[in-house]
Amino acid sequence: MKNRRLLASAALLTSTAVLCGCGVLPGSGGDRKTVTVWLMKDSASAAFLKRFTEDFEKQHDDLKVDIKIQSWNGIVEKVGKALKGGEDVEVPDVVEVGNTQVARYVDQGGLYDLTLESMRDLGMDDWLPGLAEPGRFNGTQYGVPWYAANRVVIYNKELFDQAGIAKPPRDRTEWLHDTDLLNRGGNQGIYLAGQDWYTLSGFIWDEGGDLAKDTGAGWKGSIDSSDALAGMDFYAQLQALGKGPKTADEEHPPQTQVFAKGGVGQIIAVPGAASLILEQNPELKGKLGFFPVPGKTAAKPGAVFTGGSDLVVTRRSDDHGAALKVVAELAGERWQKDLAKTMNYVPNKTTLAGAVSDEPGAAAMAKGAKSGHATPNSPRWARVEADNPIKTYMTKVLTGGDKEEAAREASKAITKALDVNRTG
Repeated sequence: MKNRRLLASAALLTSTAVLCGCGVLPGSGGDRKTVTVWLMKDSASAAFLKRFTEDFEKQHDDLKVDIKIQSWNGIVEKVGKALKGGEDVEVPDVVEVGNTQVARYVDQGGLYDLTLESMRDLGMDDWLPGLAEPGRFNGTQYGVPWYAANRVVIYNKELFDQAGIAKPPRDRTEWLHDTDLLNRGGNQGIYLAGQDWYTLSGFIWDEGGDLAKDTGAGWKGSIDSSDALAGMDFYAQLQALGKGPKTADEEHPPQTQVFAKGGVGQIIAVPGAASLILEQNPELKGKLGFFPVPGKTAAKPGAVFTGGSDLVVTRRSDDHGAALKVVAELAGERWQKDLAKTMNYVPNKTTLAGAVSDEPGAAAMAKGAKSGHATPNSPRWARVEADNPIKTYMTKVLTGGDKEEAAREASKAITKALDVNRTG
């Protein structure tokens, strides 16, 4: 998934030690029970995993943690096969999964119900909503939030100073005003591509809308709701204050490349994108700042798409209790703070945001994460992203097409993609 690749890139840029392609961190042997854990490449540094494994095995002398690093390429099929089991199929006890993938695996019937433990032991009331909600399916909690990352506004401090902007905007009105001030003298107020649908999603959520709704009789696209249309209206206003292409997304060309060339006041990206900018233009060192995507009022940051990972326990694990001990430690306060500082992630609980307060990009990200959301929790959402009608809709609107007609077409396409009776 695109957002997963983005997060992996951010982790690479902020990690001080990058994992090799795959590996197993050994325990101390003996008669210990082995807990097999599948974690994704670049989600955590080798140093972090070594610290965790050694400490966990010291605290649990009856258990050994066997961490096996997986690649994102082909992981959906590999996990699906493991959940089904069978001869010569390795079945892990704990698996890291993308937060938007949980529903898909639940649909295959292979995950263990963690609802009781989440309520009783793991402090689920404080979990980030953008991780907790997609980990829940039909009222049952299967995924335990592990880490999160979300978009912020990266800005050029020098251009802000030249425009007379003393501090970052706190709400949408200020944001549009400041961006207009920046959008002068040959500079772009903001570089916002026409098909950045993750950013649009945040504006739609801010208005009270969504990309699709579960009607009880099935999922239905809702891009054509009045709330969603209002979100698109704001997107169009902001996008017009720059020269972003109306027919492409933020990777065509890469927005970090455009920003690095200079003359761009802002982009919307994960904080790790700043490292890519500095690689291409070292002269911008010390000139980059971060602030949460502004909301409709100064009282609350704007809604953002939350990418990240949940930890799940497989139903076929032969020791759910041991697997839960690993999950509880990885998702607990001590190791959440350690992981956040090591990888510049947002911890899994709103109460732990202070762990990254001394890192400007991560601190802005943590503030925005409180207003985080995930894509609609349908097992078939990947079908929507495969031939994304939201991008087509955005281009039609930005190039002068009939907004309401384009929205209806997009909603119909989303409904069709999420239809449980559709094959392929």
